[in-house]
Amino acid sequence: MSDITIEHNPAPAKLDVMAVDSWPIWEKEESTFDWTYDQTEVCYILEGEVVVTPKGGDPVTIQSGDLVTFPAGMKCVWNIKSAIRKHYYFK
Repeated sequence: MSDITIEHNPAPAKLDVMAVDSWPIWEKEESTFDWTYDQTEVCYILEGEVVVTPKGGDPVTIQSGDLVTFPAGMKCVWNIKSAIRKHYYFK
C-alpha cells in the first residue's frame, strides 16, 4: 500500500486541467475519527488543517493549498485541528 502523497500549492493551471472546481465539496468541524479509504481519493484543501495518521504510520499534517492523494485500503485517524473544507474525487 502506498503512502499519502501531498503537493503543496499546486499551480492553478494544474488544478484547472484536473477540473478541481467541479468536484464536490466536503466540510467538517474540528473532530477526531477513524476512516478507511475503500477507493483512492484525491482532494484539494480549500480551508483548514488536519493531521492524518495512517495505521502503523507517522502523522501527516495537511492544510489549505494542499493537493492530497489517499491510497485505497488505507486505515487512518483524522484529527481535524481547524474546520476543513475540501474538493474531493474518488478514482
